Amino acid sequence: MSESSEFKVSDRRRFSADGEPLDEAAAAPPPEEVSAPAEDSPVAEAVGDPAEEPPQAQTAPPPPPASFELLVYSLIMQAEMSLGFAGGPDRTDLPMARHAIDMLGVLQTKTKGNLELAEQRLLENSLTELRFRFVQRSQEISRGDAA
Repeated sequence: MSESSEFKVSDRRRFSADGEPLDEAAAAPPPEEVSAPAEDSPVAEAVGDPAEEPPQAQTAPPPPPASFELLVYSLIMQAEMSLGFAGGPDRTDLPMARHAIDMLGVLQTKTKGNLELAEQRLLENSLTELRFRFVQRSQEISRGDAA
């Protein structure tokens, strides 16, 4: 613990103690130069040339446009994952599943009369199915705990 380590404190404030803006060019230290790895080094070989990467890997596809259906499907997936029906290993979390189902119920209540027929059917059918699955999963868990 007797080792002394040196460290440097850089003041990055943009204003002086008087509240006047500082000249950024004078206050900013010159950027440190980072040398590129040599072509023969193992790091350069592992990283490769960025220009050789396929264009698909460089840009992610844009997210889908926001819509009512996407919101409903998002809550459905959250409920199914919490019930242990999607997403890999069984990680049943009944309180989170109940919360997601309740959120869909709130959405149904608040949008009543303002939905197109397809949106209304999606919401009603999804809620019916999720509520059934919730009861089914709850019974499976209670039977497993009692045995």
